[in-house]
Parts: sequence; C-alpha cells; structure tokens
Amino acid sequence: MSEQKQKTTLEKALPGLLIAGSLAGVGAVMVGLLSLAPTVDDGSGPGGPLAAGQPSTVQIENAGAFVLPPTVGPGGKSGLTPARIDAPPPLAAVPTVAPIPAAKTTKAKVKAKPSRIKIPKIKVNSPVGQVTVDLKGNLGTPSLSKPNQTGWYRFSPLPGENGPTIINGHVSTRKGPAVFARLSELVKGDNIYVYRSDGKVARYTVSGIEQVSKTTFPTKRVYGNTEGAQLRLITCGGVYNKGAHSYKDNIVVYATLSKKKV
Repeated sequence: MSEQKQKTTLEKALPGLLIAGSLAGVGAVMVGLLSLAPTVDDGSGPGGPLAAGQPSTVQIENAGAFVLPPTVGPGGKSGLTPARIDAPPPLAAVPTVAPIPAAKTTKAKVKAKPSRIKIPKIKVNSPVGQVTVDLKGNLGTPSLSKPNQTGWYRFSPLPGENGPTIINGHVSTRKGPAVFARLSELVKGDNIYVYRSDGKVARYTVSGIEQVSKTTFPTKRVYGNTEGAQLRLITCGGVYNKGAHSYKDNIVVYATLSKKKV
C-alpha cells in the first residue's frame, strides 16, 4: 500500500475514533470541529486494585493547572503534565530515519502485523494483539484476562511505516499492575522496540510524554497524520474513580522512528 493510501486509510478511520463514547481508558474531548475522542479502558473494573483499598501506582500531577505548556514535555514522574490542546506532537529527541517502505500489495501488507513490544527501561516485554473500534466508535483494548498483552489499533500504520502507530494497554486489572503500569516513568530519549511478524523491527525513541484528562484528550495530536514514522502508547493514569471504575486521566507517550531492521 502506498504512503498516500496509508494516510487515506487512517484519515478514513479517524472519524470513527472521534465518535462520542467512552473507550477503554481514554476520555472524550471536543477539539475544534472534531468530535469526541476515544478512551482507553483502565481495566480495573469492579473490585479493581483501588476498589480493594490498594494505592494507585500512578498519581496525577499539576492538577488544576490553569496555564498549560505550549508543547508536550519530556515526561517522567517529575514532568508529567498536559500541553495546550492545540500543541503539536513533540519534536524528535534524536535524528530520525526514513519509514519502512509499505508492502507493495494489499495481500502482503495484511500478512504483516506487530508481534511484540519491548521497553527496556520499564521492563516491558509484551505480545501485541489487535484492537479496533466498535459501531459506537469505541476503541477496544486487550482482554483483561491477559494483563501483559498490548493492543495495536489495526487501522493505524504498521510499526515503522509512515504515520502514527497506535498501541494501548492496561495500567492495572483487578489482580494488580498490568503491562503499562510503569509507562509514566518514561522520559524523552528512552527507547521502544516493536517487532513485526515479517521479521522487521522498528526502534522508536521517546520524544515526549504527558498526562491528560479524559475530558480534554488531545485527539488531533494523538491520532492525526504525521510526517515520518511515529508511535503513540496510551494507558490510564491519575486518580481512580471508584464509582465509574475508571481512572480520570490518560498517559500518552509520543515517539519517533530512530532505527529500523528491514
């Protein structure tokens, strides 16, 4: 599939992502003329870790800040704050490389898919499944019975190819921490490796990370088309709402392709 066709596919899928609804862990937000954003399920559910009286491993920072930074910050526990809603994705932390060329035929492209994600700093070594949106525009998440699995939005680009690849995962389940429990610890410059079923490997370098309210989710910044190959990792964070069985915020990691094996 050509780069142009790939962008067109994501652009066609974007309206579905923007339909009002509460997705697994991401909150809804109105961005200009865009519709409401999807959510990423926290995966805690009734009887989750906080419902059981256990403290959250992710704490909200800069709560109630009136003036937001004009850009996404470097992230990490000391700098996990949201940027202005109209801020662009953060600039690459290191020199980038050209995207992995897309498969020439649709048939060949369908066969390839992400198979595993590794994040050395936070000891993530996880299989990657596939998620999509339902008829209401809600973005799916991995099964709660598989807390170590992540989910690739199958209508986003293959890892390493041009555009924003979307991968989400739970921060916790009723049994305890899940695959992205430590996602908020990442900072600018950390590496993320995504392996594909066709043997290709994409190394991304974190360019920024933010914690955003689900009511002001930066839809365009997260899901909008990009120049070059980029990656978005999404999970839940902040304060746990026992009544709604959900976290109030999302953690969003932005990364750019810095090395590839083809």
